[in-house]
Amino acid sequence: MAGLMGRATTVVKARLSKLLDNAEDPGETLDYSYEQQLTLLQNVKRGVADVVTSKKRLQLQTSQLEQSLVKLETQARDALAAGREDLARAALERKTATQEQLRGLDEQVKGLEAQQEKLVTSERQLSAKIEGFRSQKEVIKAQYSAAEAQVRIGEAATGIGEQMADTGLAIQRAKDKTEDMQARAGAMDELIASGTLEDFTSDKTQLDRELEQISSQSQVDSELARLKGELGAGAERKEIGS
Repeated sequence: MAGLMGRATTVVKARLSKLLDNAEDPGETLDYSYEQQLTLLQNVKRGVADVVTSKKRLQLQTSQLEQSLVKLETQARDALAAGREDLARAALERKTATQEQLRGLDEQVKGLEAQQEKLVTSERQLSAKIEGFRSQKEVIKAQYSAAEAQVRIGEAATGIGEQMADTGLAIQRAKDKTEDMQARAGAMDELIASGTLEDFTSDKTQLDRELEQISSQSQVDSELARLKGELGAGAERKEIGS
């Protein structure tokens, strides 16, 4: 059961990944990544500013403690001159404690300076990487836009080609139907002329058409006989003349 659920989850993730890939705009993805890097850079800069602020605060405390050392030294001298060794001892004890604080502050300042140096180095490296990414991002976006435009042109050309092919097929079908209709019309005329198919659009009967055919044939025979007679008479005149 667990294996089945695992496979189902894998399938769902694969399909979701495919959908996201289809809907993903590389330009938007790159811009978002660039914004995230800029946010990270701002955080590093803010960290550098915080470290510098803390270091300045410690350096101010160090300066105040150094002034206290001078003051305590003076107080110890004055108390000893006044015969108050107890006060001089107390002043010197406070001076010793202040010196310990100063050493601690110095170590903290050195630690902050080292941390500041690392952060500044990281900031410079990150800035260089982000600038390189920005340049590469713009190149990729331009290349993607060009490729996308080329794909759209190709798709448009393919659509035009398909439309022209459909138009060619339509024209060919129209020609075929026209030729078929013309052939049918010719066949109808031939059938009507031969008398096989009666032309109901005419008021002539079959008998009328047969009589007309006989009359036409008789007229042809008369014309043929006339021509023969004329040719025969012409031949006789030639023989008499010779």
